[in-house]
Amino acid sequence: MQPLSAEADREATAAFLLRVRSRGLRDLAVLRALEATPRTHFTPQRYRDLAFRELSLPIACGQVMPDPYFVAALAGALAVEPHHRVLEIGSGSGYCTAVLARLAGEVVSLERYRSLAIEAGTRLEHVGVKNARCLWGDGRDPPPTLGRFDRVVVHAALESIPPGVGALLAPAAALVAGAPAVRGVADVLIWERAREGEPLAARLLARARMRPLEPGLSRGL
Repeated sequence: MQPLSAEADREATAAFLLRVRSRGLRDLAVLRALEATPRTHFTPQRYRDLAFRELSLPIACGQVMPDPYFVAALAGALAVEPHHRVLEIGSGSGYCTAVLARLAGEVVSLERYRSLAIEAGTRLEHVGVKNARCLWGDGRDPPPTLGRFDRVVVHAALESIPPGVGALLAPAAALVAGAPAVRGVADVLIWERAREGEPLAARLLARARMRPLEPGLSRGL
């Protein structure tokens, strides 16, 4: 497969943004974040002509890159603001990290595969993202020294919110994660509090192919 030229990349990005708007996403901050984040830069070269398709694309270590419409819907639903701290569990290629970083004050992304964390961090540097860190870490047991977060994104299916993750939620936080998958497809839920001090309540955001959140660390490839 031939990589997209710079002109074709710009045209594909513009067409993608039009389709996103036609699906009802009108948040200008999210649209600008998507426009400013070159998706093909985060996509494996042999799949770059598929970068804007509604497909999850394979990356190293048996992981996948979420389809761009899912990332757009996630960013819109989370209502990330410039003063928010965001915790991401599962850096993957770093694309979603970069989009969230265009919206938030700070993003901390944990990736259990060391090689993926390093590669994602390098891509973020290349596109000028300075307020995001990709760390090699266990997303099931994040260190409490990371502090509290206003938004949490888990790119995996959970039976329940791990205690270590729950302990990092700010009082008015929102969290996105998959419910246990059926035949590989999970209901992706967003947990929110209507008011501070109330329990988290879940609502359906989308459906996507997700694996269970794996524990521990791996050096990857």
